[in-house]
Amino acid sequence: MGEVRDHDHSRRNDLATSTPSRGAGGLFAKLVGIIVALVGLALGGGGLYLAVLGGSWYYLIAGALMLVSGIQLLRGRMSGAWLYGLAFVGTLIWAAWESGLNYWRWIPRLDVALILAILVALIMPTLKGGPSRKVSLSVAGVLCLGLIVAGALAFIPRGYQQFAEVPAVAEGTLATDVGDAQPADTPDAGDWVAYGRDSAATRYSPLDQVTPENVGDLEVAWQYRTGDLLDHRWGAETTPLKVGDDVFLCTSRNILISLDAASGEENWRYDPQVSEDAIPYTAACRGVTYYEVPDERLDELADTDGDTQHCRARIISGTLDGRMLEVDAATGEPCTGFGDDGQVDIKENMGETPDGYVSINSAPVVVRDVVVTGHQVLDGQRRYPPSGVIKGFDAVTGELEWAWDAARPERSEPLSGDETYTRGSPNMWTTAAGDSRLGLVYLPMANSAADYWSSSRTPEENAWASSMVALNVETGLPEWHFQTAHKDVWDYDPGSQPTLIDFPTGKGEVPALVMPTKQGEIYVFNRETGELLGGGAEERPVPQGGAEPEERSKTQPFSNYATLRQPDIDEKDMWGMSPFDQLFCRIQYQQASWKGMYTPPTADQPWIQYTGYNGGSDWGSVAIDPRRGVMIANYNDMPNYNELVPRAVADAKGWKPREELASDSGGAEGAGDPQANTPYAINVNAGWRVPYTGLLCKQPPYGHIRAIELASGDTLWDRPLGTARANGPWGIRSGLPIDIGTPNNGGSVVTAGGLIFIAAATDDLIRAIDIESGETVWQASLPAGGQANPMVYEANGRQYLVIVATGHHFMQTPSGDYVIAYALPEDA
Repeated sequence: MGEVRDHDHSRRNDLATSTPSRGAGGLFAKLVGIIVALVGLALGGGGLYLAVLGGSWYYLIAGALMLVSGIQLLRGRMSGAWLYGLAFVGTLIWAAWESGLNYWRWIPRLDVALILAILVALIMPTLKGGPSRKVSLSVAGVLCLGLIVAGALAFIPRGYQQFAEVPAVAEGTLATDVGDAQPADTPDAGDWVAYGRDSAATRYSPLDQVTPENVGDLEVAWQYRTGDLLDHRWGAETTPLKVGDDVFLCTSRNILISLDAASGEENWRYDPQVSEDAIPYTAACRGVTYYEVPDERLDELADTDGDTQHCRARIISGTLDGRMLEVDAATGEPCTGFGDDGQVDIKENMGETPDGYVSINSAPVVVRDVVVTGHQVLDGQRRYPPSGVIKGFDAVTGELEWAWDAARPERSEPLSGDETYTRGSPNMWTTAAGDSRLGLVYLPMANSAADYWSSSRTPEENAWASSMVALNVETGLPEWHFQTAHKDVWDYDPGSQPTLIDFPTGKGEVPALVMPTKQGEIYVFNRETGELLGGGAEERPVPQGGAEPEERSKTQPFSNYATLRQPDIDEKDMWGMSPFDQLFCRIQYQQASWKGMYTPPTADQPWIQYTGYNGGSDWGSVAIDPRRGVMIANYNDMPNYNELVPRAVADAKGWKPREELASDSGGAEGAGDPQANTPYAINVNAGWRVPYTGLLCKQPPYGHIRAIELASGDTLWDRPLGTARANGPWGIRSGLPIDIGTPNNGGSVVTAGGLIFIAAATDDLIRAIDIESGETVWQASLPAGGQANPMVYEANGRQYLVIVATGHHFMQTPSGDYVIAYALPEDA
């Protein structure tokens, strides 16, 4: 009897582990079959369309196999599992062929396929002729292990490339001579006296108290709230100044504030009462200007009661409503001897200027006691908005010295009466640099209105737009210029502030200007003559055709010195969190015109612009260590997906110039802009986002930071910048520290301590990077987005790192009003 019982027990065990041959499986198996069939139907249908457009056949083939597999699974047939296995193995082979060792490419190609494979493996024992549960669980376990390993691999930093060692600190320096007329020309070591720290805009601090060895001890030393909070178009982009014992900054609506540098306590504030109606695309005030009246000019102020005493040192700031202000650096009171009670209106002789159309959002520059300002002209609204005229005022009295309009480049005498500067002419919205020794101011000039249509532009506009222009501040006339994009219809206006250095050549060091561009090209000029250095540049053939074939330049300039530009994208670079959104992006890719860099705008189909208008390099510019001879450049790596929209269609959509709308809800630049007085409006998908998930269509990374040797232009190291912790589909903050490389706005500062400090990325972190390795050695969470350039200074023997964290609507980072200072513990 015992043997019989043992035999029966063994028989029951065999039955428990053998394959049921008894029907179509349970409810879970049917659900899996439905899911597989629906996935196959979606991929097959979309894949058929993609194949018709000339794209990959994978989705059609895999979708068909999955559809049949799902049907067979519903019928309880093991052939459904075999068919799915065939589709899965085929997917592996296809993914390996398209992806190689590029991890990011594997994700949307395999995530859904792998999850479905696990589900199919689990239901195999319920299928007719299926394997035992032990075999099923083993297969599912192996697949689950693969899924876990694939997920874990996401947390491994990748894309870090070291090509050469970073030069050691040299005894000499590439710091240049721009004169000594103002403190910003030769700032004290512990100060930050200009937007780029000094007149040369190096963003280099000689302070070395904080090093890679002790930076991990940084803590919040003080925090200040400005109180200037916005719920739309936020993004102050502010870099403060530090002079002596005081920190000076401006807020989104141009409130000027002085703080104690050691404690962060408020000294004074001045509110110029800027209306929210004046906010252009973004409520940005990138910085203010510090100016000291020369001794020989103080007597000119004697007739103004009290002005001589209180306005020796001044803070100069532009406003979003087109005024330039000067206030006493000690008290915040207006310098009444400047203009009309401390302000001048730059809109004079500009004709009609609706709210938000003429805004100063970058710090003016002072060269030989002439304060020079450009201004933003609201993009995308009209072919003939107000002029982009550049104006130079006496920095002491506010008298208009000259006015240079790129549409009439041979004249600089100010207009009077009812005369009007040329409407729609190129403007300068970003920050200039100046050399008082040479008497030159260097202007990164934007393109003409409208950004994406060129047929009505004048020859002068075509010659001077999207250029670096060196202007003589005595005459207001150009000394030299170089155009970075011919007949620009891509919004490739240079946004970076140029940096002044001494550049090493075979004939010795030359006073030079370094100019990064949105296209990613980096140019180096002899800043006195405009001669190209570092191998120069060349005109290369570019794609032709488009909506205005007769207007397109047959060539465009490309730098032989250095470029941040990445290789052209193709269909394999399309991405998503699943095969569905990747398929959507591949279809969009095939529907669009893409011929490479400078693909002309088209009216009969969308077109791809790569890089997009947000970089390469934008207003954050670069930082330069003159002792090591190294340039630090953070940059974006994202395309735009654009459409020229016929006028009738735009009218039907209600796309009108902003002053004609009942309300302004904000939005990305170029997204539904009317471009009135041209045949087409423009619709820009900035970053090329999937409308259903908000994720970007191009595979990561989307942002990088790079170290470049100045002498050669060679890359020393390059790495992604930014993690996925504050990013995710549908605007969900994932919290994942995956080093994905995010979009970034704002630049860096480099210090003698061997550190790079930067925020900029959309992960709401400020970080310290070791300049020699490119590795992050410290980071801290910010309470709002850090889309601004940080700055470094010393107070009472303590080194401080300061970031203004206000977030940015375009970068979709949280709004705030924080000024945060970090330092080592006082007892360190």
